[in-house]
Amino acid sequence: MQNVYTVAQVNSYIKNMFTQDFMLKSIFVKGEVSNCKYHSSGHIYFTLKDAKGIIACVMFAGNRAGLSFKMEEGQMVVVGGTIDVYERDGKYQLYAKQIILDGAGLLYEKFERMKRKLADMGMFEQEYKQPIPKYISTLGVVTAPTGAAVRDIINIATRRNPHIRIILYPAIVQGEQAPESIVNGIRALERLGVDVMIVGRGGGSIEDLWAFNEEIVAQAVFDCGVPVISAVGHETDTTIIDYVSDLRAPTPSAAAELAVYDYMQLMDGLTAYRNAFNRAMCIRLDRQKSRLEQMKLHIRYLSPAGQIQERRNYCMDLEDKLSQLMQAVLIRDRHRMALYAERLKGLSPLEKLSQGYAYVERADGGSLKDVHQVKTGDSVKIYVKNGTITARTEEIKEAAYGEGIDIGTDL
Repeated sequence: MQNVYTVAQVNSYIKNMFTQDFMLKSIFVKGEVSNCKYHSSGHIYFTLKDAKGIIACVMFAGNRAGLSFKMEEGQMVVVGGTIDVYERDGKYQLYAKQIILDGAGLLYEKFERMKRKLADMGMFEQEYKQPIPKYISTLGVVTAPTGAAVRDIINIATRRNPHIRIILYPAIVQGEQAPESIVNGIRALERLGVDVMIVGRGGGSIEDLWAFNEEIVAQAVFDCGVPVISAVGHETDTTIIDYVSDLRAPTPSAAAELAVYDYMQLMDGLTAYRNAFNRAMCIRLDRQKSRLEQMKLHIRYLSPAGQIQERRNYCMDLEDKLSQLMQAVLIRDRHRMALYAERLKGLSPLEKLSQGYAYVERADGGSLKDVHQVKTGDSVKIYVKNGTITARTEEIKEAAYGEGIDIGTDL
């Protein structure tokens, strides 16, 4: 009886045969993706098929870095990896290490290689990015002379600033001549001294946009002394010059908005600044005027004329006070005089005369107060209320002290 082998031995033998086959160690297989499943462990299980056969495939989680897109049913891909036998099941399968899309996928891989190369050269570093001027007068545009992209750029730029000057370099943006044409456009506009440059085109496939992934175009953008805004394709499209340029715009329309400042917004801002400045100046002028008035009053007070005026005012105040005091003294003295006058009135001889008394004067002018001062026959003058009487003494009679006498009888 011939040798009998176990299933495991057979599977191991077949695995060893696969292992010794050098071609199966590194192989690329092209086919259509089928039964694609993303496992929770991170592994991807799928099947490659063509018109005549199928092959099971797996990409382990550790190799997922080699996959730059999400796999879907029906995709045409090229899978690179190793064909080996899974001993337990006795089935062979392709262990994928890298997967690229067929056709466009090859271009994408080329794109990734170029991206890594330029990144390693430092061309994407932020320190080399030039700032985009806020206010520009001349805008350079490198794009096709026809198409939606150039129309959008011109319409939006002139709407935002009617005074903007736009210089268009009509470049070829697709095909074999496109890279050189774009480079010539960048260098020509740089020599003209534009303020900002927009380099781009409308949307398309990766093949249509490939000119903007070429190294000579990326180098021209990197070397350009004028700030460059890349505007290639739609928002989801990405090219190499998007990483090299000083600013990336998602669309040509957005590039025009980023490059050209809104003139009306600028005017509105200037008006607001002017109004704010005028208000601040008015407030400051009012404050300074008030301060000046205070200083004028202070200087006027400290000046010789001010001091003289101050002393004059002081003297006038003293004069008023003196006048008031004198008036008060006069009023008081008038009152006292009135009192004295009333008192004197009571003691006045004339007042006595008006009451019926008389005043007798001797011939020599002396007052007659005693009967011994006259003799019989002496002339006397008698003063009464309304005049004088001249009389002669006929009889002198001495009376006791305190006795009443009749003056008219005695004289």
